[in-house]
Amino acid sequence: MPNPKRILILGPESTGKSTLASDLANYFGEPWVPEFAREYLEKLGREYRYEDMAKIGKGQMALEDKLAREANRYLFCDTDLRVIHIWSEHRFGKTDPWVIEQIKLRSYDLILLTDTDLPWEPDPLREYPDIEMRDYFLDLYKKLAAESGFPHYLVSGDRDKRLMDSKNLVSAL
Repeated sequence: MPNPKRILILGPESTGKSTLASDLANYFGEPWVPEFAREYLEKLGREYRYEDMAKIGKGQMALEDKLAREANRYLFCDTDLRVIHIWSEHRFGKTDPWVIEQIKLRSYDLILLTDTDLPWEPDPLREYPDIEMRDYFLDLYKKLAAESGFPHYLVSGDRDKRLMDSKNLVSAL
């Protein structure tokens, strides 16, 4: 059974996480884990609630584990439970204990933090277009990446530069 290196792509809304995950997956010929929350929220039909956060987290982790079985060398993860934690704390002032426990148990070989230097792209599921809020969230993700103990790097620039820099970081693993 393969045990691929897991690369987490982490960052605020509209910073190119999905694009980078897809680009890396295409380059290396490996799977990427899309953001489960997007599908969940599109089908929800109401405003999300605190209870939804753990459900989204469990769906994200189940999808990640499923796709890890299909990967050989690498699995590119567009988000993880750190996003659930940040959003839950910001929106509801608390995080489900399961999310906190799973953050401690799961490991990644590399975290790529996506910078806020890309232009905002409107989307009905995105909430904070102001650069101040995007930078606020980026600072929170940087802190969680540092606390994780996993190697982490900030990727900036246009799509091509981010891909080139990220390919080099992944290849160095």
